[in-house]
Amino acid sequence: MPQADMAETGHKGAVAEPAGSALRRFLSGWRGPGIWRRGLVIGVLGLLLGLLMLMHAAIPNRVGNLGSLTETFLPWLGLFIPVLLVLAVLRRSASALLALLLPVLVWLNLFGGLLAPKSHTGGNLMVISHNVNADNPDPVHTAKAVAAAGAEVVALEELKPDAAPTYERALAGTYPHHSVQGTVGLWSKYPLSEVRPVDIKMGWTRAMRATVDTPRGQVAVYVAHLPSVRVKFNAGFTAGQRDDSAAALGEAIARERGKRVVLLGDLNGTMNDRSLAPVTSQLRSAQGAAGDGFGFSWPASFPMARIDQIMVRGMEPVAAWTLPDTGSDHLPVAARLKL
Repeated sequence: MPQADMAETGHKGAVAEPAGSALRRFLSGWRGPGIWRRGLVIGVLGLLLGLLMLMHAAIPNRVGNLGSLTETFLPWLGLFIPVLLVLAVLRRSASALLALLLPVLVWLNLFGGLLAPKSHTGGNLMVISHNVNADNPDPVHTAKAVAAAGAEVVALEELKPDAAPTYERALAGTYPHHSVQGTVGLWSKYPLSEVRPVDIKMGWTRAMRATVDTPRGQVAVYVAHLPSVRVKFNAGFTAGQRDDSAAALGEAIARERGKRVVLLGDLNGTMNDRSLAPVTSQLRSAQGAAGDGFGFSWPASFPMARIDQIMVRGMEPVAAWTLPDTGSDHLPVAARLKL
């Protein structure tokens, strides 16, 4: 055969097979007993992922608060499911696909309810909580953005002493009643009474309590900023001080005599974090009851966790949401409540 013909034949042999043939060849790999023997490692990883989410409460906190760290970012473990799914399909493993049912069902059981819209119209008290960031470069803009949302009650956290007067002046026209206690403050369209700091074992004031006299009765409002947590390679999830403050805040709320209670603040933890149980066991999350989606509030540039909370007792949340970026490193969180 002439060399030119041989070259032409070789070139034609390198042409890719038609898409239909490739699909049939791929599907043919799903027949036979091999589909159950392949991908066992992927299947094991899927089962371990499901067990991790299912038994997250059993992860001990003794070493680096590993349990609390896992619970803080628990929803994000679901991102591993599509990765394992793709690997299972490429490996053509029926056993791996079957194993992935466990993490899918567990994730949906834990967080599927957050995907359904729960917010409604109505309510007669709108509240906002916002960590304004101590290093906020434009506190006036932040204050005006919060005031424009139209809430009757606003709680601000991380107020530097030299910045607090700026917020007071910017909010005075909308909120005639306010109190700043340490680094937290409360602004209200309704009169405030019984205002006092709350000791959360910090050594300085980062929590307060006030009675808001609304047209539909009194509401006890707590504002709190629990200590920050850190993730360190040599120490794990350092949350000891935060946990002690959560216990102290929980004790204060337990002593509260008012039937209607609202907690607004940066708790530096999510509702899944067991260490916040002294607080979360007594109050209901507005986001969990009436929010659409996860409502992540931190960091503002790419929210990954909801550590800013609105929690209630003795009233019904009808809607909960996050507000747009105000220039802080946190997003404001808002809720409408029915008294």
